[in-house]
Amino acid sequence: MAVTLKEVAELAGVSRSAVSRTFTDGASVSARTREKVEKAAKTLGYRPSLIARSLATNRTKLIGLVANNFQNPAFLDVFDLFTSELQKRELRPLLVNLSGETSPRKIVELLRQYSVDGVIVATSTLPTSFATAFQTAGIPVIHTFGKFQANANVHVVGIDNEYCGAMAAQTFAERGYETVALLGGPESATSTQDRSAGFVQTAKKLGLDVAKVSYAENYTYQAGRDAMRQVLDEKRVEAVFCGDDLICMGAMDAARAAGQSIPEDIGFLGFNDIGMASWDSYSLTTIRQPIRDIIMSSVELVVGMVENPGRSPEIRLFPCSVIDRGSLRPVTDS
Repeated sequence: MAVTLKEVAELAGVSRSAVSRTFTDGASVSARTREKVEKAAKTLGYRPSLIARSLATNRTKLIGLVANNFQNPAFLDVFDLFTSELQKRELRPLLVNLSGETSPRKIVELLRQYSVDGVIVATSTLPTSFATAFQTAGIPVIHTFGKFQANANVHVVGIDNEYCGAMAAQTFAERGYETVALLGGPESATSTQDRSAGFVQTAKKLGLDVAKVSYAENYTYQAGRDAMRQVLDEKRVEAVFCGDDLICMGAMDAARAAGQSIPEDIGFLGFNDIGMASWDSYSLTTIRQPIRDIIMSSVELVVGMVENPGRSPEIRLFPCSVIDRGSLRPVTDS
């Protein structure tokens, strides 16, 4: 039988309300009373009910984590970091798998039923209006990996994807490539759109020939392999910038299957720097997205928003860097 609050109160010689206040964050209780209650609770093995506490404080300590793209290994790192950081703060993640659901109304209603204290939308494949729907419903929301906009009306934590696209073009120019291609993620993703724009614009400024711009259907190995076959069927390119490491690995294997050597015949540049990128079979040169910093900042921000829901929208952008391995030719001396 579970130990009740009444039994703790009787053993401690205090009222039931005193026991309740002892286990309620921020409630007023004397040091002497707290000592007696905690001693009695330890003796009896009492654990306060989280449900009862949420009713008393009007806070559930639930944070909705809305995401998709679960088939990509990069999300495993995202999920691990998010859940561990929330739990360190005694918050509990409530995971929502969108699975193709793009209507915010259903997701907003679902999370309102659980009375979540806040929401983190962790995807770049949804329009900014999706995160805005939570804000309109009065739920503190952070759009992690969201689109950078100077006048954003919700909190956004992520990177400048357009600048990262430009970084990819610059990387190719530094290594002497002339005819290049872009193999992005799903075309509807805001991150893909921004990386594509930055890459194409900068490549043209640097005098590179962007021979092909193509998009994978999703963030998977097979989608990258299928899309790369189409690239290989057309004009020959010297290097390919892929909008995701897993897509890039599929593309690399498609090139090998077509008899091309990497990086001698064709070079590849990925994005994210997932663990598999360092495997000897790929040794993928990639643009590292600082996922840990982004998630730590997102959790910090959502906690602050729960405490201060009226906080003005904030944009937090983190720099990316090129991780040089073996899928591109060396930097030229010129």
